[in-house]
Amino acid sequence: MPVDTDTLPARYRSPKRIARGGMGEIYRATDASLGRAVAVKVLAERYSRDDEVRRRFTREALSAARLSGEPHIVTIFDVGEHAERPFIVMEYLSGGSLEQRIREDGAQAVGRALEWLEQAAAALDAAHRHGIVHRDVKPANLLLDRNGNVHVADFGIARATGMDSLTLTGTVLGTAGYLSPEQAQGEHATPASDRYSLAIVAFELLTGRRPFENESITAEAAAHVHAPVPSIAEICEGLPAELDPVFRRALAKEPARRFETASEFVAALRAALAEAAGTTRSFQPPPPWVSTVSRRPAGRRRWLPVVALLALAAVAGAIAAIVLTSGHNKSKTAAPFRPRTVTTIVTRQGSTVEKTVTVPTTSPPPTPPPPPTSAASLSGFALNEAGYSKMQAGDYVGALPLLQQAVAKLSGVGYPNEAYANYNLGYTLLQLGRCDAALPYLEQAKRLEPERREPKDALARAKHCRD
Repeated sequence: MPVDTDTLPARYRSPKRIARGGMGEIYRATDASLGRAVAVKVLAERYSRDDEVRRRFTREALSAARLSGEPHIVTIFDVGEHAERPFIVMEYLSGGSLEQRIREDGAQAVGRALEWLEQAAAALDAAHRHGIVHRDVKPANLLLDRNGNVHVADFGIARATGMDSLTLTGTVLGTAGYLSPEQAQGEHATPASDRYSLAIVAFELLTGRRPFENESITAEAAAHVHAPVPSIAEICEGLPAELDPVFRRALAKEPARRFETASEFVAALRAALAEAAGTTRSFQPPPPWVSTVSRRPAGRRRWLPVVALLALAAVAGAIAAIVLTSGHNKSKTAAPFRPRTVTTIVTRQGSTVEKTVTVPTTSPPPTPPPPPTSAASLSGFALNEAGYSKMQAGDYVGALPLLQQAVAKLSGVGYPNEAYANYNLGYTLLQLGRCDAALPYLEQAKRLEPERREPKDALARAKHCRD
């Protein structure tokens, strides 16, 4: 319900308080002049009584307004003072904040987290190019629009109120978990400080907790200064150790040792995940008489090559699991098999022959059926690996139940595990001539890995085969 208040100028009608924090309150209101919803941040009364803080607040808000129009930065429409309290009028974003997402759901899907981090990084890098330091990067200041995109809010407000470090006597900081070591020691924040804080946010998005999380604010701040960076792989066993050196650099105690830009940090996260998954930028087809590729060293799986039905050669790709999960088995029994005749082109030493075989096929199951009982206790990752081994040996019939269970157990995990399992299952069904059954799994792999060529190619083959 709207509240009666004279805190806002008359132009901003039907105000409704939607948040309250240490620095002030935030209202949702209607800009009567322009007929649009806005968010109005009003400086807390205890700060408003200090003339110097009020001047700094207005100055920082006007400085931040220069960033309006930059991608993924909250647009500021107006800055002023009413009833001796400074205010900032901003665009209203209805998607909540990353703080709410973490509080409600814990760790986020890897793909989604990386998208959010890339958007926040772009905003911070743009601000730094303008000479503006945020000083208070945290999930609460990363707001979501209705499409789920991140916008960074509150540039410079922490400095305006003197809350960008632990030196303000009597101040209890809920943001201590995100402060850089230099801020925790009362030093001035720099762009490197913002990048450190973004790395803390990244750690929390991926694991559901901060790296130095502690019930004591003082202890957590001290850990930023003195404690070594914990292994993300030990905190969350489903994440790869390849991420650890990225976070050690991003969370280095000395600012000069950190990444030079926020975007570089996020790119390093993606590269580490790709390394863990064994992805590659260049693809070489196997010899024409070989239908599978040899197994890579442990920890470096590849996408099985898309051996072309209807005379198309294949490419190699990436397969591995980063997140170990048992998931929930919602599988049902597959529809009965029925024979289908397909023609496969096989090339041997420069000559091409056609081979017509009869293979089992079926309509796509609503959800994957369970594998043999002996595999029931395996994790989705282990099942995917076992299925992959059989695929390499050309045993697609044996791989099928393992991969069906892997997809069921990895459902909802997201990038990249769910994509790889769906691709392998779709590809296996394709090899068995079950083109219709392959489609939903290849579609899911394409949705989860839209930049990969292999799911797109396999999906095209499945549609052509079906036709």
